[in-house]
Amino acid sequence: MPLLSIQDLAIRFGPKGTKPVVDGVSFSVEPGEVVALVGESGSGKTLIGKSLIRLLPGSAHIDRGTAMFEDKGGAVDLLNLRPAELRKIRGARVSMIFQEPMSALSPLHTVGAQVAEVLHVHGHPPGETVKGLVLSIFNEVGFPSPERAWSAYPFELSGGLRQRAVIAMAMVANPALVIADEPTTALDVTTQAMVLDLLNRLRRSHNSAVILITHDLGVVANMADKVIVLRKGRIVEMGS
Repeated sequence: MPLLSIQDLAIRFGPKGTKPVVDGVSFSVEPGEVVALVGESGSGKTLIGKSLIRLLPGSAHIDRGTAMFEDKGGAVDLLNLRPAELRKIRGARVSMIFQEPMSALSPLHTVGAQVAEVLHVHGHPPGETVKGLVLSIFNEVGFPSPERAWSAYPFELSGGLRQRAVIAMAMVANPALVIADEPTTALDVTTQAMVLDLLNRLRRSHNSAVILITHDLGVVANMADKVIVLRKGRIVEMGS
């Protein structure tokens, strides 16, 4: 049974009746699978990813479609969950690695506090247990000094370490599905390879499925089990 099954997803900007910019998209994601969404800029890749956790821009609306996600309590439609139900899933069962870590991280809070917040929001008790879990994921994502990372602010870290912090935030609650939106775009080639290797190791150790949003076919060749090619908001090709 698929972990996620998207059927006939359509997203529009503007009032009802406006032509959708994503139209009739259907695909599934199996547990532990890496599915790459590939296409030129503006093809709808990121919109599809953000629609699954309902973080679309204010002017964007889901016209139609379902996204059935196999949660612990049974299948739920991510596109039609009530806000309170969505909050239980977003960040815990379905998480997202954003393209630009400096936009995803708050400059006013330490990296440790921001990753710990994910655990607090999803019911983990405050205190040493949470700090221990965060330091453990910092160690797993390859911070040279997890204790230093705990008390560091984002501007005190290099681009590669900031990206590791964002990955730690996405993985700390052990999600079943991770949406990775161009996770290596802002990095140099060497750091890119390290981050991709890290992402691959983490998804294996946590048995997480990944929707990888990218236009880099080298990344796709190294990571993806299934590739979906988008153009102008429609799927034009799909295969292994």
